[in-house]
Amino acid sequence: MLISCGDALIDFVPTRNAEGREAVMPAVGGSCLNVAIGMARLGAPTGFVGGISTDMFGRMIAEHAVASNVDLGLATRGDHHTTLAFVRIVAGESNYAFYDAETATRNWTFLRGTIPFNKVEAVHVGSTTLVNDQGAAETKALITDAKASSTISFDPNCRPNLVKDKPAYLARMNEFAASADLIKMSDVDFAYLFGEESYQQRAGAMLGRGPSLVVVTRGNNGAIAWHAKAGQIEVEAPKIEVADTIGAGDSFQAALLFALYKQERIARAQLKDIGPDELRRALSFAANCAGLTCTRPGADPPWSHEISWSW
Repeated sequence: MLISCGDALIDFVPTRNAEGREAVMPAVGGSCLNVAIGMARLGAPTGFVGGISTDMFGRMIAEHAVASNVDLGLATRGDHHTTLAFVRIVAGESNYAFYDAETATRNWTFLRGTIPFNKVEAVHVGSTTLVNDQGAAETKALITDAKASSTISFDPNCRPNLVKDKPAYLARMNEFAASADLIKMSDVDFAYLFGEESYQQRAGAMLGRGPSLVVVTRGNNGAIAWHAKAGQIEVEAPKIEVADTIGAGDSFQAALLFALYKQERIARAQLKDIGPDELRRALSFAANCAGLTCTRPGADPPWSHEISWSW
């Protein structure tokens, strides 16, 4: 099984009503839930770990996840409210306003011994769950238990409007990066975390601390990856008509993990030994899946039958 641990929420995505006025439409989201949905829709056995409310919005989340073949047996259900996020597109980028106090996601705790990590090939973590102290601490505990047998995937998926103490947040993200085997971030995340430092310099520093693979996605400019053995690989983004970019990075992450799983390169030792051709193929698949997600509104990762790809 592959699992994704973190946020599950409702995005209110921008749209227009019949009169052409601005409106919003509720859609199931949350970066880590999106990753779980993306992996499951592509055909990997996938579970989600995190808090899901039993309120109306929580039921929407659970129904959507189950319909996408995500196993919720490891999720925690409770009566805390669901996190809500309102989205506006500014200069092509999604901007978020979060309502996340005392929510199911914020109150999730990791119960040691409840996840059979010896049967879990990879664990993905990241995003808003890691901004608050409790979420970060619980995720660290999960990684500690998972690390012996599972590959750790990490995407900071930064939300600057939630960060109150940037130096502490930067230190925390560096700590999570050091504990990961695979790191993926967008160019916007990179700029927030590392300013004008070169991608190659930072990727080299990250690889020197233990991870095997670092990927930076760059929207229309494709993605660049650095691997300790396979070297630097760059892939193009597909040419598409963009509806919005909500969930594109999550879809890329899900598809990359799925591709590594299909290539039998998801385990830590196998990921360390992946060749450049295999890595390029996995990255190209991920870019195509992210591109398809951008052609439709909201976080709506593709199903396997929507992607023409032979393994």
